[in-house]
Amino acid sequence: DDSFTLDGSITVGFNHIKLPRIGCVKTFEILPDNVTPKSVTITKKADRWFVSFKIETASINTEKLVDVVGVDLGVKTLATLSTGEVFDGAKSYKKLESKLSRLQYLNRHKTKFSNNWKKAQLRIAQLHTKVADIRKDTLHKLTTYLAKNHSQIVIEDLNVSGMMANHKLAKAVADMGFYEFRRQLEYKCKLYDSELIVVDRWFPSSKTCSHCGHVKQSLSLSERTFDCEHCGFSCGRDLNAALNLAMAVSSTVTACGLDNADVARSEAGIEQIV
Repeated sequence: DDSFTLDGSITVGFNHIKLPRIGCVKTFEILPDNVTPKSVTITKKADRWFVSFKIETASINTEKLVDVVGVDLGVKTLATLSTGEVFDGAKSYKKLESKLSRLQYLNRHKTKFSNNWKKAQLRIAQLHTKVADIRKDTLHKLTTYLAKNHSQIVIEDLNVSGMMANHKLAKAVADMGFYEFRRQLEYKCKLYDSELIVVDRWFPSSKTCSHCGHVKQSLSLSERTFDCEHCGFSCGRDLNAALNLAMAVSSTVTACGLDNADVARSEAGIEQIV
């Protein structure tokens, strides 16, 4: 995508914006009244142009249904919550990969910068945009649900760059959009007056029994069920990890009291983002 950001004097009209040095630009949608944006970002995606506004807004207080929720992200399912809820990822790239590969294959012999080549490049760019839009829509629905309905949201500080270095996982990790998930969740927690807490990536959420606290020495990725040899507890590995993430915060507050919770979290590798 190509984009640029403008700061300063920007006028917003009924169905247009007035940009310095550019002038009036009509918009497809009707714009809200009495909006004074701090900045405007113009973005080109394939053959379409978009405008986004940066404005100051007050937090929106919503009734929280759950105090603390742990969220375990994965490549099989996008998110498993400690409440037992499971959210599937869009996997838009996987679904459209064959179509994208075919377009790129058909374009391989076209003369570069010819009209036919440009048309083919545009179709490829449009398909890439569709993949990204489907992924973002899925993430927006999930992050909005989390921020609006949960007082504290606990996630793990995933080593996404390390996961991307694994050629067997790279496509699946990119298709889920872990970076975008965290970016959206951070600003939505501020918007909906929730608290985002990030647990250190070395916290053994998957290997620890959420029932008795026993830590396994090893747990392969192929093992989808967590079976504790110490107490006999058994459940899905993703749910077990989500329960441990939720309890990592709850137990810190319970054991240390609210006044000392921030210090204890820091010592335990738990970072409060919002």
